Amino acid sequence: MIEYVKGELADLTPAMAVVDCHGVGYGVNISLNTYSAIQGKKEVKLYVHEAVREDAYVLWGFSSKQERELFLLLISVSGVGGNTARVILSSLTPSELVDVISSGNDKLLKQVKGIGLKTAQRIIVELKDKIVSLGITATAPTQGVVAAPAISKQVHDEAVSALTILGYPQSAASKAVTTILKANPDFTVEQVLKQAFKQL
Repeated sequence: MIEYVKGELADLTPAMAVVDCHGVGYGVNISLNTYSAIQGKKEVKLYVHEAVREDAYVLWGFSSKQERELFLLLISVSGVGGNTARVILSSLTPSELVDVISSGNDKLLKQVKGIGLKTAQRIIVELKDKIVSLGITATAPTQGVVAAPAISKQVHDEAVSALTILGYPQSAASKAVTTILKANPDFTVEQVLKQAFKQL
């Protein structure tokens, strides 16, 4: 079992990090929270969850143990797979997700792509007590806002790529990202994606 991967950040997109560990490049699926936390770093340490299926061997990576814990709780809920859990953790910070579950805010959770009202309610019912028993509490985010890249085309392309990987149609993703960047040219990729999740 892989507990974490630590090494040079060889490549990074909003949905995937490639970590070079002594000459072996591990492709690790990440959320927007982790993307924001490791962007601009040369060396990274990602806590890992391995998903082994008949047709695939997938690594999910997280910048904190708390985010990994929440991911594992989310995928334990019937109807919530790895990609859905990643979208939830890309739409909300770990702190916000804990607040949403603790307060039973199914309306906010339902706004996440792929989450209907029944699934939102199931997540809250099944995880409310588990969050308390694991001692997961809402904490203030420690990451500062990442400076916006100068080239909005780069932001556009990265955002569209991330949305496509997360399952959105490319045409719809491109249209939404273009609209958001026209209104907010200084947005970072992360800000664009969070806005896009609300619109798509």
